[in-house]
Amino acid sequence: MSSEADAIVSAIIAKWCAGFATLDATALSSLYAKNAFFFGSNPKLYQGRDGVADYFNGLPRWRKPSAAFSEVQTAQAGPDVINMAAIVSFDFAGERPELVVKMSWVITREDADWKIVNHHVSSRVPMI
Repeated sequence: MSSEADAIVSAIIAKWCAGFATLDATALSSLYAKNAFFFGSNPKLYQGRDGVADYFNGLPRWRKPSAAFSEVQTAQAGPDVINMAAIVSFDFAGERPELVVKMSWVITREDADWKIVNHHVSSRVPMI
């Protein structure tokens, strides 16, 4: 784990959590690569920034959502690629039960900035 990768991922997580707190689809989609693949909380694969924005615009309009990342692991997979895995706890201020998932990102350098190119969410509950 490199401190540079940790710093890059921490900055993206902070922006992601801020965008999620207001369900700002524009801010959130700006964190993703032009050709991103996005598997969120439903079975559909969303593609590109427009797809990411569609996903977040399609979520219920909770009054005070929040996301907290824990057990964050990062690995520099190459000079322009970072892997991230974490547990993410979503709190909806009583509007629905808390949701805790596994999340992984592949982050790449695009246009001199770091962008999420692959986003995957999966259940913490064993499937087999």
